[in-house]
Amino acid sequence: MNTKKIKRICVFCGSSSGKQEVYAEQARALGQTMATNNIGLVFGAGGIGLMGTVADAVIASKGQVIGIIPYALATKERAHPAVEMRVVNTMHERKAMMADLSDAFIAMPGGFGTFEELLEIITWGQLGIHQKPIGLLNVAGYYNPLLAMIDRAVEEGFILPRYRDLIVVASNAEALLEKLFGYQPLEGIVKWIEMSET
Repeated sequence: MNTKKIKRICVFCGSSSGKQEVYAEQARALGQTMATNNIGLVFGAGGIGLMGTVADAVIASKGQVIGIIPYALATKERAHPAVEMRVVNTMHERKAMMADLSDAFIAMPGGFGTFEELLEIITWGQLGIHQKPIGLLNVAGYYNPLLAMIDRAVEEGFILPRYRDLIVVASNAEALLEKLFGYQPLEGIVKWIEMSET
């Protein structure tokens, strides 16, 4: 695998493990594959659910793990006890630091928080704030309804067709990482900051 451009991946996923064992299986596979390829994990610092499973798998394979959590949640959430922890003031700072420390992003199955993080990082890519690859680990077809909704938005003219290519999709960890390594940033995206200055 060509990992030169990807040293750390930010993983968005649930603080629950979900009802199907395949979610945890793929979380373990993702963590193991990342560590095997010397790719560090950046995540929301949780020690439970799929978050904890991914982190445990990276740690077990001797990989680097950085957890980022706001002060307000540090005492309420079950933070992972064995990761390099960064504590910030707000959720906004948390997401900004996660993005800054990462060379790519992967969303696994999760709930509202995972949806929000995924859609925001896609929006940042659309705006030219970053050009990092965004992967969707579509375990057991979990994200099929979301992908259908995005395709509907393209059909109805709310999303330009080329921005659909901001999302790289695969159903297993190894295939998704291969796609992320081969990702080519979209051409012609003008940074919103540059647009506002013209």
